[in-house]
Amino acid sequence: MSDFNNIPQPEDLHINTGEENIKQETTMDVTDKKCPNCAATIEYDPDTLNMTCPYCGYMREIPRPEEAKDIEELDFESAKLRKSLDWGTSKKQIICKNCAAESLYDEADTAACCPFCGSTQVMPVDNDENVMAPQGVVPFEISNENAGKMFAKWLKGRFFAPNAAKESCKAENFQGLYLPFWTYDTDTTSSYDVKLGFDKRQGDKTVTTWRHYRGVYQEFIDDQIVYASKKTKNQYINSVSTYDFTKLKPYSPEYIAGFAAERYTLGLDDGWAVAKDLIKTKLRNNLTSKLRRDYNADHVSNLNMSTSYDNVTFKYILAPIWIANYKYLDKEYSFAVNGQTGKVAGSSPISAIKVILTILAIIAVLVIVYYVAYR
Repeated sequence: MSDFNNIPQPEDLHINTGEENIKQETTMDVTDKKCPNCAATIEYDPDTLNMTCPYCGYMREIPRPEEAKDIEELDFESAKLRKSLDWGTSKKQIICKNCAAESLYDEADTAACCPFCGSTQVMPVDNDENVMAPQGVVPFEISNENAGKMFAKWLKGRFFAPNAAKESCKAENFQGLYLPFWTYDTDTTSSYDVKLGFDKRQGDKTVTTWRHYRGVYQEFIDDQIVYASKKTKNQYINSVSTYDFTKLKPYSPEYIAGFAAERYTLGLDDGWAVAKDLIKTKLRNNLTSKLRRDYNADHVSNLNMSTSYDNVTFKYILAPIWIANYKYLDKEYSFAVNGQTGKVAGSSPISAIKVILTILAIIAVLVIVYYVAYR
């Protein structure tokens, strides 16, 4: 990852210190921005925000921070046209009338209920020859049996759950499912301006001096993950969907034999829009930390950024999850177990008696503390 190290500390101009914020204009010199064509050092003009390679002639204009624009070079526009788009013709597609989730099964499998909500109101839909085939898959590492044990352990750890529920509730309708994800890689170059604050003690008060900086920040984003579904609203799926993608395997139908696979309903372009929002947050946080560290700043304020995205590539991958439900006093609760890590999330019944006893215990402690402090 290259992020423009060795940026020199600016020479101080005449600065008045005091309660009132003042602003000093300083431009950071970029010393290690590399040309994407020949890897030579690019010459950066901070006034025009043009970046030019003196060796191969490469030139790039970076948007000004105040413009808040994105510039993209989308390699995946051509790449996506070369991917296999006939996966749907070899699968049986099912749509749920209750929650509208779409899933894919092997043609020989039968689907009696929706893997997301458990509804039996499922119906087949016409095969879609434009369904992209996944390039990679994270295989299941947690078996059905172990997922059930993890659920039981999770439920026992729910403090406010009734003891009867902890002892009697059993997971039902376990469904193994592969979830769709897009991952995006990209080189980012961001122009920015920012105010950094530096505190200094003067007598019994702290005085902050503010300085204004402009510069360019570069970072490579590797495997920005986006859940490729618009229809699935199950919050527990999102809660457990953190995977180790270093264990990604090239797609092979043997990995998903016997399991359903959710059909992606968030397209590649829409997924990229989501990814950019996540990337912007990551870049802002990383740059803020870098500025604090490099300049020993006490405050970072008014950070404006505009980002260019180069060499955007993508992968379409599948990752595993177990979904199930259980009943207590004729009410149904759902939960999910990550099929790789075993992380569990879900809903559980609450014992009103336990809640009341906890509140009374807290009140008793507060009364005792008050009595000891003021007797």
